[in-house]
Amino acid sequence: MSRDDSKDDAQGGFTRGSQEFTRMLVAMFAAGVATFAQLYSPQGILPSIASSLSIDAASAALMISSSTLGLAVFALVWAYIADLWGKSRAMFVAVSLATLLGLVIPWVPSLSVILLLRFVQGAALAGLASIAVAFIAEETNPLYVPTATGLYVAGTTLGGLMGRLIAGPVSQLTGDWRLALTTVSVLGAGASLTFMLLLPRARRFTPLPRQGSLTVLISRIGTHLRNPGMLALFLLAFTLMGTFVSVYNYVGFKLEAPPYLFSEIAISLLFVAYLLGTVSSSVSGPLVQRWGRLTVLALGAALMVVGILLTMCAPLALVITGILLLTFGFFCSHSVAASWVGARASTGKAQATALYNVAYYLGSAAVGWVSGLFYNAGGWQLTGLFVISLLVLFGTASGLVLRGRRA
Repeated sequence: MSRDDSKDDAQGGFTRGSQEFTRMLVAMFAAGVATFAQLYSPQGILPSIASSLSIDAASAALMISSSTLGLAVFALVWAYIADLWGKSRAMFVAVSLATLLGLVIPWVPSLSVILLLRFVQGAALAGLASIAVAFIAEETNPLYVPTATGLYVAGTTLGGLMGRLIAGPVSQLTGDWRLALTTVSVLGAGASLTFMLLLPRARRFTPLPRQGSLTVLISRIGTHLRNPGMLALFLLAFTLMGTFVSVYNYVGFKLEAPPYLFSEIAISLLFVAYLLGTVSSSVSGPLVQRWGRLTVLALGAALMVVGILLTMCAPLALVITGILLLTFGFFCSHSVAASWVGARASTGKAQATALYNVAYYLGSAAVGWVSGLFYNAGGWQLTGLFVISLLVLFGTASGLVLRGRRA
């Protein structure tokens, strides 16, 4: 890229066709892989972990909830750090720490210590997950933010898919779920290195002065929390993710039992459905331009409800179809909601996306665990009814607030 092109990008943000835009897309795609391969790799082998450690489904799901809780709690902390250090530097530190922890955690013998370290790893991953969309929104020409955000979300779907597809077969073939998680962490290390090598230098970042910066942070957070449209999007994040992760946490327990008797490899193959998430998040931008954000959000949520209903049926073909519909609908709605947050935030984009991620991962941690209590009490049918009720109630409330809001 020429010096003049760089200046144009600095003024209007990275544009499609520029070298920096392409590098950013590849780097953010790798960031999504690095983050979500490690974050959710235990999900496909939760039945094996439960059996190995002699714990119930809800307790096994704490492997997921502990890390997503750490991510939720520290999302705003990293947003503050990013405003002081710069988003690039904060993301580099975060992904390095998370990768190191990922290589250590599987070999810790104590479950309680594993859960503690998973919490810390989630806290580290927050430094990437909570900043990535803000980096895109800040450094990219507004015309291309939906497309760039959609491709980042596509990277998260592929990362989640790869982590689960690798963990399941390795666990079954070796009989060692710890080795399976280590293998995924090695993949995460490679993706992290790719991210750090390719991410272009930020051109539009203005650091906050250290004196008074905390006051500015609190002010920006308060501004977003007083905005009804933002609150509606945060509630959507909580609901969408809580519902989605609950299905993937516990549907494996249903399918490993009679009459299905799925193996770990077969359960891990369910996550191939994530490829539909890659497609739906990538096409969400063009759909928004044609139909509008709220319409696309509503269609995605409706697909999720239909999908969950199908998973509650007995025929295997309907269960699989339900998982596919759920996945397509979730990633479509999520990518739209995430980009809408960035668009609504005229200032404090890092804080806005961080608050979105707080709600998003609180949903994963809280609903993902509570759904296990419903599973312990009434199996998959009761779990499905619970998450459908949550999605309909909170989704409708959010939609009513967002209706008529263009920004």
